[in-house]
Amino acid sequence: MLQAGDTAPDFTVRDGEGNEVKLSDFRGQNVVLYFYPKDDTPGCTKEACSFRDAHDVYQQEGIKVLGVSLDDEASHQAFAAKYKLPFTLLADTDHSVADAYGVYGEKNFAGKSYMGVTRKTFLIDKEGQIKQVFDKVNVEQHADEVLAAFRN
Repeated sequence: MLQAGDTAPDFTVRDGEGNEVKLSDFRGQNVVLYFYPKDDTPGCTKEACSFRDAHDVYQQEGIKVLGVSLDDEASHQAFAAKYKLPFTLLADTDHSVADAYGVYGEKNFAGKSYMGVTRKTFLIDKEGQIKQVFDKVNVEQHADEVLAAFRN
C-alpha cells in the first residue's frame, strides 16, 4: 500500500492521443495522479469536470493533472471532447499502472463481483515522492481538496 513519503512508481503508458507518457517526464512539477473507474459515467464525469473547472488555477500553480482509467485511447478522446477536458487522460488498458499503485482489484456493485479500478488520488511532489493519498474522494469537490493539499 503506497503512502505519503513513498517514491511514486514510474510508468510508461499512452494518453488519449496515442502519445507515450512517462511519469518521470514530469519530474520538477507537482502532479495529481487520479484513478477513476470509467469514462463518461456519472461520478467519473463529476470528478473530471471538477478538475476541468479548476484547470486554470492548476496551470498557474504549475500542477499537472493526469487521469487514469482502464479505458482505451478512443474512449478517452470521446470523453475529453464531450466535456472539454484540458488535461491528460491515460489509457491503462492492461492495468499495469493501477497494479503499481494498488488500485486494481475486486469490486462489488449491485450484488456482483468484478475486477476494476478503485477511485483514488495520489499527489506527487516535484521530486517524485507521494505527498498525500486520497482514499475517499468527494467527486464534486475533489479538485478544490487537492489544490488545498498542495498549498499546505
